[in-house]
Amino acid sequence: MTTHAPQTAQSVTLPASLDEAVAALTAMPAAVPVAGGTDLMAAVNKGHLRPAGLVGLGRINEIRGWQYQDGHALLGAGLTHSRMGRPDFAALIPALAAAARAAGPPQIRNAGTLGGNIVTAAPTGDSLPVLAALEADLVVMGPLGTREIPISHLLAGRELLAPGELVAFVRVPLLHAPQVFLKATGRTGPARATASVAVVLDPARRGVRCAVGAIAPMPLRPLEAEHWIASLVDWDAERGLAPEALTAFGEYVAAACIPDPPGEEQLPPAVLHLRRTVAALARRALGRALS
Repeated sequence: MTTHAPQTAQSVTLPASLDEAVAALTAMPAAVPVAGGTDLMAAVNKGHLRPAGLVGLGRINEIRGWQYQDGHALLGAGLTHSRMGRPDFAALIPALAAAARAAGPPQIRNAGTLGGNIVTAAPTGDSLPVLAALEADLVVMGPLGTREIPISHLLAGRELLAPGELVAFVRVPLLHAPQVFLKATGRTGPARATASVAVVLDPARRGVRCAVGAIAPMPLRPLEAEHWIASLVDWDAERGLAPEALTAFGEYVAAACIPDPPGEEQLPPAVLHLRRTVAALARRALGRALS
């Protein structure tokens, strides 16, 4: 920021409410909203982005907490990873809290926000597979009012933010059931994921939801593997599964997300290793959720 600031943003606006933020973005469509700035400023400092203006969201208190709403949690887009990693939030949405705690070193977790993770949509974003598995919706505010879109639609590019719109809240169903997030990295300590898996149990619907992150531009849902393993779970008893079933689930998920090439071609060793990693993560995540 110090290196490129003079030639980066021509104006900086600091609204105190969502309405003011929408008005600022509407007045200057080329401006970029910024909260923690952990991804945005990295792009600016590398010369990849030159925003005409910035709309800072740090003063908007209404997006920095959460509330209960009709069996859902309405999460403010300004929630930091550090805040989501605390025990009270972990009791609410355990997998999202685990993803927040794994998001990076303390300085990143203290600044980075849920909304920033979503809008940046980096494949390695730790919260994304969790939100995909939870089938969360985004509450988007803009000059034409408020609308909701499934997070999967935004990540897949099926629905995009219009000029003047921003993600204000994330609406997450409260399942009151076990959920697990695991990720693999290329080294010890906080690092970007090479693969990640979120597994969420939905006892009310007798379902298992799984999403795999970091291996594709967006989280992948192996729906056939979900339906198959859910049919094996005894939802009225202890829900345990034999080790062979857990292993088969992991392999099913990995093969669905990283399929074999056509014909007699073989997967490159690095891709084959990645598929084995996904299989191990899926197996462990489901085992922990069921236990």
